[in-house]
Amino acid sequence: MSKFILLYNGPATPAEQMDQELVQKIMGAWKNWMDKLGPAMLDMGQPMSNGRAVVDDGSDKQALELTGYSIIEASNMDEAVKLVDGHPFLSDKTGKFSVEVFELMPAPGM
Repeated sequence: MSKFILLYNGPATPAEQMDQELVQKIMGAWKNWMDKLGPAMLDMGQPMSNGRAVVDDGSDKQALELTGYSIIEASNMDEAVKLVDGHPFLSDKTGKFSVEVFELMPAPGM
């Protein structure tokens, strides 16, 4: 089995700026999705904010709209992508949100 990181890309609204009833509904959807994954969910991750990109020429620029991550386990990329099916981060259906799936590889020589 391999590990995969899911990166949540999109303009998420901070929970403190949302109605508490909506927050509870969203968190319930996340819990249901994580429960569906069962032992394939290795690390539910955390939300992220205030990103900044540091560039190799010494400058900095606007970071991507990455707003969180999770780590899952699957036998291959196709299976990992299938596990994203029904993910609550993709429920908006506006094209503004995506879940980026990357396989975590061992560091060379480590």
